[in-house]
Amino acid sequence: MPDSRDTSPGALFSELDLALVDALQAAPRAPWSRIGQALGVDATTAARRWERLCANGLAWVTAYDAAKSATVAYVEVRCRPRALESVSIALADMPWVFSVDETAGDFDLLASVAAADLPALGRSVHGLIGGLDGVRSTRTRLGITLYSEGGDWRMRAMEPAGHAELSTPRTARPTVYSAHMHHLPPPEDRALLEALGRDGRLGYSGLGAAAGMSEHTARRRLLRMIRDGDITFRCDLAHPLAGLSTVVLYRTATPHTHLEGTGQALARMEEVRLAVSVSGSDNLLVMVWLRGLHAIDPFEAQLAERFPSLRVNDRTVVLHSRKRMGRLLDTTGRATGHVPFSLPQL
Repeated sequence: MPDSRDTSPGALFSELDLALVDALQAAPRAPWSRIGQALGVDATTAARRWERLCANGLAWVTAYDAAKSATVAYVEVRCRPRALESVSIALADMPWVFSVDETAGDFDLLASVAAADLPALGRSVHGLIGGLDGVRSTRTRLGITLYSEGGDWRMRAMEPAGHAELSTPRTARPTVYSAHMHHLPPPEDRALLEALGRDGRLGYSGLGAAAGMSEHTARRRLLRMIRDGDITFRCDLAHPLAGLSTVVLYRTATPHTHLEGTGQALARMEEVRLAVSVSGSDNLLVMVWLRGLHAIDPFEAQLAERFPSLRVNDRTVVLHSRKRMGRLLDTTGRATGHVPFSLPQL
């Protein structure tokens, strides 16, 4: 079926579009009246621009389980010659593999995965990923402490007054991943998560209809999930079309005594999308979005100056993000579909 989305220059981001994304990163479910006020436009203009961005796959709001409830790992996959495309597609189709990046480095793919507990994680990685036709080997780095993830990253395109209008105080407390899921979310909460994964801005009426419950029940259950920190909202965008063409993954090491302070300081850097402590001798994994290959050396110089105890042991450039937090992406970074999250079936 042909792609009917607008591909003209006007389909790309304007300054107001980027500010709109920034506003929704700060307050993903805020009413359009509040978003418009922060941007200095009326609510109708804000809503119309957002509708166009979504229709063209340029930006979206999604939702997912909070990190505290998950057992998460980052799996480096090496493929046999000419098998990368088929393996990448197969990984992206797996509901428990929430992100897939094709890379230029000493591995071919990075799969970010979640499971109910450590034994299930091991069986899933070795059996379901390792068993794929075309996979030569895998190496798993278990996520331990999350200092920053994509939902914390900001476009930084709004005026300061707009940020003050929308932003709520955020705790910089790291999140420790779970070694086992204490309990599965009830079916009603899973239905809400699936509906909000497709559209994180669904109103309560539409949310109730999508999840098979009344508007009142949807509102009550969602507000409880938000209050208890059981759900994370994120506004994301087609970053290559917004001038952020280069994604780099760093495997780094720092002495344990410096780990938490370094992780939290990295999380405050505007380029950093992911900072997480992981198992293995390279104990800190960092992903950054940059404005081109030319920005890599200056960024690394900044790392060396700010973090003298941090040793960068490997630099891997992402060639294509095929899937990000359940969203399927094309080579320009546009969203083309959504794979609802579910635990691996073993």
